[in-house]
Amino acid sequence: MLLTRIHPLMLNGWNRAWSDLAQPRPGLAGSFPPVNVREDQDQFYVEAELPGLNHEDLEIVVEGDQLSLRGERKPVADEGRWHRQERAFGRFQRTFTLPVAVDADKVEARLEQGVLTLTLPKSEAAKPRKIAVKAE
Repeated sequence: MLLTRIHPLMLNGWNRAWSDLAQPRPGLAGSFPPVNVREDQDQFYVEAELPGLNHEDLEIVVEGDQLSLRGERKPVADEGRWHRQERAFGRFQRTFTLPVAVDADKVEARLEQGVLTLTLPKSEAAKPRKIAVKAE
């Protein structure tokens, strides 16, 4: 069996490098904003967490079965010395494909206490229809 000795200073360097990779960086990474998407028979409902954003910072686009959320979280004034920075900033965009098309003219959007709530009515063509059977 071959054993290799690792100098403690090298081990500390590796630990620091891996720790640095795990630290959040300025800019938005991952899936931002986090969302919940649900539906009932007539509509889809989307809730997105957007703390610190105003409605002017957002753009919502609906086209057929595609929903896009775009915006920008601006950085806070860079005065003083940062001790920790976990709240990311920058531009973001998320696009979702819904199972069916929605009626873009009837979509409603509300931003309250940092939560964007969208109500997206399904298009009439996408709603289930009951077919009457005729007897001869």
